[in-house]
Amino acid sequence: MATKKEISMTGFDIVAYAGDAETDLLDALDSAHKGKFDHARELVKSAEESINLAHNTQTKLLSAEAGGQEMDVTFIMVHAQDTLMTTMMLKNEAKYFIDEYERIHDLEQKLADHTRN
Repeated sequence: MATKKEISMTGFDIVAYAGDAETDLLDALDSAHKGKFDHARELVKSAEESINLAHNTQTKLLSAEAGGQEMDVTFIMVHAQDTLMTTMMLKNEAKYFIDEYERIHDLEQKLADHTRN
């Protein structure tokens, strides 16, 4: 049986990885808003790596529980699951908005070019 402390420590790991990913994703959105699309996409890749680390950490507990090990739910683990889930959703939204910022940028460039002619 995993102890509450072990489960909580795993929860802290998940929160840390998801928090790193969230920071990268918010920075990616800011970069895209400023027209730095390549940098924004690099930050999304970094966020995906952190999300994968969080997911792998989570999977270890899920596998242990699926194997019959009893698990006590802790508030920290609930928070970790919530943080990971919302960060994964933010990743999807960030990818969408980066594409949209780039599309708007390209349209503005075309309009500016057309206006000059």
